[in-house]
Amino acid sequence: MTTPTGATRAEICVVACAEAWRGDGEILAATAGTVPALGARLARLTFSPHLLLTDGEAMLLSTPQDPGRIEGWLPYRKHLSLAARGKRHMMMGAAQLDRYGNQNISCVGDWARPRRQLLGARGAPSNTVNHPVSYWVPRHSPRVFVPRVDMVSGVGYDRAAAQGPAVARFHGLRRVVTDLAVLDFATRDHRMRLASVHPGVGTDQVRERTGFALAVDGEVPTTREPTEEELRLLREVLDPHGTRDREVRT
Repeated sequence: MTTPTGATRAEICVVACAEAWRGDGEILAATAGTVPALGARLARLTFSPHLLLTDGEAMLLSTPQDPGRIEGWLPYRKHLSLAARGKRHMMMGAAQLDRYGNQNISCVGDWARPRRQLLGARGAPSNTVNHPVSYWVPRHSPRVFVPRVDMVSGVGYDRAAAQGPAVARFHGLRRVVTDLAVLDFATRDHRMRLASVHPGVGTDQVRERTGFALAVDGEVPTTREPTEEELRLLREVLDPHGTRDREVRT
């Protein structure tokens, strides 16, 4: 499916991910997934020119156009120092998310005897209490958006608040981008809100694929489409082979 401007759903998702870093300034952008990685690089080339990008290991990239060009060394000690001081904004994945943004990437089912063993909590607990976090979910479904996660890996707003200022100081969940919509936590009690639906997607469709009631403020807007320049950068510079389309199926 394409929009009137010719953008595909995957390209809509890349731009929605890029918007997560708008206004972040000189901060380290970290990603998990092809679409978020393209989003961070697109943001750096357009409206967030001061973003720091890494190769995912120990190097800072010199330019988003060429991941092979390196401008500096970023060993884990320095990387983790940035992360612990709120100077990183990571877009992670999620096997489960609940209405307050608690995330699970550890297991499905009872922790003592899970039905599925996943990645494990990894860095999710420290990420979510030490710096801003967003999420990318390529398949919006009630299996992901659940009333209660089976295990808390990433900390949501309710649990951060319960632990007090020490945990809540750098805690902040910016947005959740899926193949159907953009969600955020811009509500009084930080419940997940339907911020926008992608072109061609209805509000009811998102609600049906969410396992809890989303907060909705009046008429839900449509996620913005890429500009002509953003489409050119995506198609000709950042992802000429169309790897974005492998992660988003419509």
